[in-house]
Amino acid sequence: KDQMAYYLEIQDLPPLSGPLARRFPLLTPLRPSLIRPSSRPNYGKRKKLNVGVVLSGGPAAGGHNVISGLFHHLKLLNSSSQLFGFIGGPKGIMTCNFTEITAPKLAKFQNQGGFDIISTGRDKIESPQDFANALDACKSLALDGLVVIGGDDSNTNAALLAEYFYEHNICVIGCPKTIDGDLKNEQVPCSFGFDTATKVYSELIGNIMSDAKSSSKYYHFIRLMGRSASHIALECALATRPNVVIIGGT
Repeated sequence: KDQMAYYLEIQDLPPLSGPLARRFPLLTPLRPSLIRPSSRPNYGKRKKLNVGVVLSGGPAAGGHNVISGLFHHLKLLNSSSQLFGFIGGPKGIMTCNFTEITAPKLAKFQNQGGFDIISTGRDKIESPQDFANALDACKSLALDGLVVIGGDDSNTNAALLAEYFYEHNICVIGCPKTIDGDLKNEQVPCSFGFDTATKVYSELIGNIMSDAKSSSKYYHFIRLMGRSASHIALECALATRPNVVIIGGT
C-alpha cells in the first residue's frame, strides 16, 4: 500500500516548436511526456539504472523529499539501481565530487527542510570545458540520467546539458525548485518551496500587523524575496490583507 504512490503513468504531449525547437535541435524530435501518479503498477521490473542528482541554487522546503522519491522509485523499478548525489551543487558535477545515496543516509533527511543531504551551490556549467568535465564525471559513474533540482537558471542549464549529453545517451531531467513561484506552466502548477515560504512569511507578516495595530504608532514596510515576479508578495498579501502591496510589473 505504501508503494502505490510511486507508480506512474505517462501521457505523450505535442513535440517542441518555435524558439525552443530552434534552440534545442537534438531534443526537438523527442516528444515531451506528462507523468502523473497512478494507483496501479503498469510496468514490470526494469534494468538497473545509475542516476545522478544535484541540488542547485537556494534551498526550498521539499528538496530532500524529491531525492527520497527518486531513490525509492529507482529501487522499486530495480533494487540494484543506484543514486549518486553530486556534492555542493553544479560544481560537484564538474569536479566529480559525489556520494552514493543509500536508505540509511536518506532516513535522517526524510521530511526535513534544507538541502544539507548533499548541499547546494550557485555555480553554472557554462564554458566548453565545464560541459566536458560534467560529461566525464557522468561517464565515470556510468550514469543513465542526471536530475537537476533547481530554479529557472538551473533548469536552463539542465536543458543545455540535455542537448550536450544527447549523443552520449545520458538523459537530463530538470525538477522545478523555487520559492519564487516563477516556474509554472500547464504541466507545473506550482514549484515546490513556494507554498511553505509563503505560509512562513504570512505568519510573520500577520504578527507584525497585529503589533502595528496594537501600538498605532509606526508604519512597517516589509520587503520579501521573490525576484521580479512578485508571486510571493502577492500570495502573502492575499493571505494577510496589508494596507498596500507593491508588485513588480513582470
